[in-house]
Amino acid sequence: MTTRTMRRRLHHGDVDGKRHGELFDSSEADGLSEPLLGNRIDDSSVPVPTLEDIWDDDERRKQHIHWTLVFSQLIAQWAQWLANIVLGSGSFIARLLPLSSPSQYGSNRKLLQPSLSPLQEARLRDLQKRLGVPFDGSRAEHQDALKQLWRLAYPDRELPSLKSELWKDMGWQGSDPSTDFRGGGFISLENLIFFAKKYPDSFQRLLNKRDGTRAEWEYPFAVAGVNISFMLAQMLDLQTGKPSTLAGVRFLELLADDEMAFDNLYCIVFLMMDAQWLAKRASYMEFNDVLKSTRTQIERELSLEDVYTVKDLPAYNMLTG
Repeated sequence: MTTRTMRRRLHHGDVDGKRHGELFDSSEADGLSEPLLGNRIDDSSVPVPTLEDIWDDDERRKQHIHWTLVFSQLIAQWAQWLANIVLGSGSFIARLLPLSSPSQYGSNRKLLQPSLSPLQEARLRDLQKRLGVPFDGSRAEHQDALKQLWRLAYPDRELPSLKSELWKDMGWQGSDPSTDFRGGGFISLENLIFFAKKYPDSFQRLLNKRDGTRAEWEYPFAVAGVNISFMLAQMLDLQTGKPSTLAGVRFLELLADDEMAFDNLYCIVFLMMDAQWLAKRASYMEFNDVLKSTRTQIERELSLEDVYTVKDLPAYNMLTG
């Protein structure tokens, strides 16, 4: 049995199965109007960080990682210099000391400043253009995309108007789905459509909550999808320039193999999130915690050494299993 095969068989063991509190009492939630991407405009009682705050926090985290690496390199170089002076480059003791050399940190420097092939640069540029398109409910193209999503989700049901209470059946929070996109942008709708077309069985399982014992107060499917698109873009550091996080740099390797790597990864992460949801016996108010756990899990899988394509990810078998 290969290491990769063993990891895939053990994949479900990575999911945190500890109980995180009892199910939320839906009788207390009738007045909840807080969407998963932040507060509604008319709800100012709970302060929610803006997108700018989120990106600032992410930038501070990247700077912290950068300076930690710089100091570790300086310490290693200083130790090597001191050893050369005290011991001499040819001494027996010097050969026994496993001191780090600057070349050993080459992979870390590459993570901070990845070198891209022309193909990677072109695909990254195209993906970033997609990420920069906001959802606009007044555009016919975006309206048609919403209608397409409905037909894929409910092929046997009549298409409702663009403002209808029936959209709530799909997991939009109100009668007008266009109000739920915000930070997710048009790409989050494209991701849902891709999921429904490429992996229809998995899409229908999640849409209709067919797996496991479900909570009384479930996460809304469509809005959860918007959150996942937003989370992935943030985690992979795709907003400006070249990605510099470990997950982002490893993603560029996947992008070299598959121009739809972001969309395929989205489908995998959606399934991972639902598995985490079931394992934690979560309810609506715990969605953000589940999403954080899912992010940690996919970051761990992206860091594995023998992952070069989306299909190499241990969680990929959730799409095909």
